[in-house]
Amino acid sequence: MQRRLEKDWDLTIGPDTVRLFILKAKALSAAVNEDYADGAEHEIEFDGDTHDNHHHDGLVEESSENLTEEELRELINDLNVDEAAELIALAWVGRGDYDASEWSDAVTAARERANKRTAKYLLGMPLLADWLEEGLEAIGA
Repeated sequence: MQRRLEKDWDLTIGPDTVRLFILKAKALSAAVNEDYADGAEHEIEFDGDTHDNHHHDGLVEESSENLTEEELRELINDLNVDEAAELIALAWVGRGDYDASEWSDAVTAARERANKRTAKYLLGMPLLADWLEEGLEAIGA
């Protein structure tokens, strides 16, 4: 059995907090994927007298999706500079931009790019949940 890397990192952000972000990102991703699938499978034709009864359901779905995104955005925005840098570094390690052995370099680079758009940057990552999971696993957290 292969031993994990020696723990050369000390997370400011708790692994359980990162796992919460992962769950929120997965929920957000699932909602987006469902919308794409629904749109592709269900074409609605109007014959003039027909009303779109699905309209209100769509608003509820959109509202809950926006709530999940807004919730995740607020959680990310509430992080301090160190936590935000570590979250970005985890995503980078998970994505393969950095190896786990380069953890401190990844955090340093993430800290240098820190700004008020961290949430926008992270939410723009299409596989954020997967990359955060892989990042946690890579560093053994």
